[in-house]
Amino acid sequence: MFTYQALKEYLFRLDPETAHNLAEGALRLSRLCTPCQNYFIDKNFIVDDRLSQVIFGKKFLNPVGLAAGFDKNATMIRQMAMFGFGFTEIGTLTPKPQDGNAKPRLFRFIEEESLQNAFGFNNEGMNAVKKRLERSYPFVLPIGVNIGKNKLTADKLAINDYKTLIENLHEFADYMVINISSPNTKGLRSLQNEEFISELFTMTKELTEKPVLLKISPDLEKKEALSLCVKAVECGAKGIIATNTTIDYSLLQEAKNFGGISGKVLAEKSFEMFDYIAAELYGKTTLISVGGIDSAEEAYRRIKAGASLVQIYTSFIYKGPSLVKHINEGLMELMNFDGFTHISEAIGCDRKPRR
Repeated sequence: MFTYQALKEYLFRLDPETAHNLAEGALRLSRLCTPCQNYFIDKNFIVDDRLSQVIFGKKFLNPVGLAAGFDKNATMIRQMAMFGFGFTEIGTLTPKPQDGNAKPRLFRFIEEESLQNAFGFNNEGMNAVKKRLERSYPFVLPIGVNIGKNKLTADKLAINDYKTLIENLHEFADYMVINISSPNTKGLRSLQNEEFISELFTMTKELTEKPVLLKISPDLEKKEALSLCVKAVECGAKGIIATNTTIDYSLLQEAKNFGGISGKVLAEKSFEMFDYIAAELYGKTTLISVGGIDSAEEAYRRIKAGASLVQIYTSFIYKGPSLVKHINEGLMELMNFDGFTHISEAIGCDRKPRR
């Protein structure tokens, strides 16, 4: 959108986190738009029912969702529907509010269309966000709730944070995501082990009937990542999200030595991990791919590899609100070219025997 590109030129002169906060404020004000304006935006970004699916007992209007991290505190759920997303994921939320890591903690790499963040689960906390979810849920779009432990919670007590969050928030979520793969909370990734995952997902089955998913790091050795995903599914996980941000700083020439990298430079690393996991788990659980997706072609590659859903974040910042529509329109064109009449026929087609 020309208007977004003009706005981006201004926003990109600002500190990245300041720009994000301004954009969030503007989107929150859009709630004051007249129903006629909202109707126009909704119609402008909705594509075709052939992209819709029923997953987790909920209708997803299209496979493109907003990844966790953009709408940390559930302040922009309505706005994401306006922009045409098929679903949205809020968080990461922790039981207690926390400020996150010291600033500056968000950095742009404009030529590479990538970001590096070291937020550290900054959020308003479970209780504040729960009140917002109570007012919003159920919503026209499925809502995922991404959860993590507080920074000051000892690793040996981490499971209690996840228990508290599930008990308090599952009623207002269509699915929940266990985040133990962010690189921005000290010690968090050490929880990516079979013992913790087994205990955690065994517990979740006793706490909720809502689907609980595991989000995995792209930096694990592939065999280890797959082993953890298989264990999670065996113990009750209803899906895998691959992947989180990376600490492979070789991807950016001028990367900081802290925080996680997202965006275009993550695409291949993320896809390789997703593809490896999907080779084993496609057809056995719901797979969601995220990491460097910025076009219909990239989204379609993940879908054909086995992703029922995809998520974007960094590319949404660089390319603007029209990206969701462009991806969905492109998916329709790619499906038509391959002779598919519905998105379900494309999902995992690269994993199926050729006729």
